[in-house]
Amino acid sequence: METAPIFDAPKSLPLSTGPAGLELIRQFESCARKRADGCFEAYPDPGTGGAPWTIGWGATGAEIGPGTVWTREQCDARLAADLARFEREVHRAIGPAPTGQNQFDALVSFHYNTGAIARATLTRLHKASEFEAAAREFARWNRAGGRILAGLTRRRAAEAALYRRI
Repeated sequence: METAPIFDAPKSLPLSTGPAGLELIRQFESCARKRADGCFEAYPDPGTGGAPWTIGWGATGAEIGPGTVWTREQCDARLAADLARFEREVHRAIGPAPTGQNQFDALVSFHYNTGAIARATLTRLHKASEFEAAAREFARWNRAGGRILAGLTRRRAAEAALYRRI
């Protein structure tokens, strides 16, 4: 018995993260550690208790550590720059694979958080149009510092749900 495909993804790739993807990233990155003066300060990684230090909408890097303080405008500008970079990397990783907007948004959120789009099994499965198997792979990426984190489990579930949404 032949069954209909679960996904009917369009043949063209979106150019950038859509509103659902941006909302998902902002929800889980949350621009935390707002100070009384309206600025934001860096905080240690919840998985390690130290590096990588994070600020704003999940920004990390050598220039970010204890004592780093940014304005909201700096946080938003860094989010825009980081999204552009992660979008390019997702496009490069998935190539011409049929990809819907929600799938793309979920992949960008995943990569934004893990940096693992090039090596993740879910990418290989997506490229092979094995979309349901790819969606199940999100759940495997819920660990930091060798332990399962509830926040990562919730994020991966939200990414998988977005990925499945047509």
